[in-house]
Amino acid sequence: MTYVRYQSPTPNSRGAFTGIFGLVNNLARDGLLTPAEEGFRRTNNDWYDASYTDPTTVDPTVYDRAINPLAASWFRSGAADWLLAPLPGYLQILHTHQVACVEVRSPDPGRIIYSDDHQIVVVPHRDFRQDG
Repeated sequence: MTYVRYQSPTPNSRGAFTGIFGLVNNLARDGLLTPAEEGFRRTNNDWYDASYTDPTTVDPTVYDRAINPLAASWFRSGAADWLLAPLPGYLQILHTHQVACVEVRSPDPGRIIYSDDHQIVVVPHRDFRQDG
């Protein structure tokens, strides 16, 4: 199985590679999205929240920085097309705002700390940059 993640090509101040949703949410937090972009973000974030499990509802410590440093979520390569369908809209927002985002694929992105039918959350074995 191969896993896929969309993320910044460079780490943030904590050493983590911010994922696609975090990158767009950061633009929103900074008030940089147009009304149409914010509408897309809000609608699709709500849809994702309703469509698949938030790992923290199963294990509240999954993203705890002290317990699972640099934990990151990855889509399963077999994730349903409907789950991935909104991603081009997120990528377009990032492109419009000149925020880099790369697709990374790996058969073994890290130690799995959460898994369901659509995603895994891992503590990475190493940095996952553009070359995976």
